[in-house]
Amino acid sequence: MKLGMISSYDRKAFDHVKDLGLDFIEVCCNIDEDSDRFLASVNEVKKNVEETGIKIGSLGRWNLTANRGGVIDPAELNKNMMLLNAAAEVGSPVFVCGCNYDGSVSLYKNYTAAINYFKTLTDEGRRLGVKVAVYNCSWENFVNRSVHWKIVLEEVPDLMIKYDCSHAAARGDNYLAELNEWLPRVAHIHLKGVLKVNGNGVDDPPAGMDQVDWPSIFALLYKHGYDAGLSIEPHSGTWQGELGEAGVKFTINYMRPFILR
Repeated sequence: MKLGMISSYDRKAFDHVKDLGLDFIEVCCNIDEDSDRFLASVNEVKKNVEETGIKIGSLGRWNLTANRGGVIDPAELNKNMMLLNAAAEVGSPVFVCGCNYDGSVSLYKNYTAAINYFKTLTDEGRRLGVKVAVYNCSWENFVNRSVHWKIVLEEVPDLMIKYDCSHAAARGDNYLAELNEWLPRVAHIHLKGVLKVNGNGVDDPPAGMDQVDWPSIFALLYKHGYDAGLSIEPHSGTWQGELGEAGVKFTINYMRPFILR
């Protein structure tokens, strides 16, 4: 298993991640400007990878409305295909995305759109040698839990999962049960904490300083032979600046003893 973190990708970011002793950077494009900026920076990213030895462990695009009335928007699909090719060019083994639900059409049409969408992406990913993974966050994505994976992943055998226990915990889902069932299809994992009080989310503290059962998670990872990326996701408004940097270092020190190979 490799330990990395979500980060920017200029040279300063690469040097910082290297100084932390991590293995990779994960790039998340949350708005179209992020996607365009990364596509324009591919040569710079490749140079930073070569000069620092820090890899790109995952590239992803969140928050897109690809499914419009049960039909995939060609422009959105094209942008993801461009990013998927960019992932291959910079050496990322994983490309992450989701598929939104459109309430104006039936559940059947939403499933059909998602299946066709992911089939197109995974066909290209297979050609490029990049795994396509659907994230388990609900942000413009309904293919985010077991009930949906049983339908979509069965129809798209190359589609993988990017798993974040904090999302399942926040929804009240059983993340240990989901991982035990789906780890053979998990290609990438986020390390993010969750804190709930009286059933309500209070904060997303550094992983290890939260309520997620990380020892049991790692036991499952070893049981199922998981050997891919573990990506730290700083996500809290509390943990910013110097405190945020301290939180990242806390998570690194907390997770390291669990990584035995």
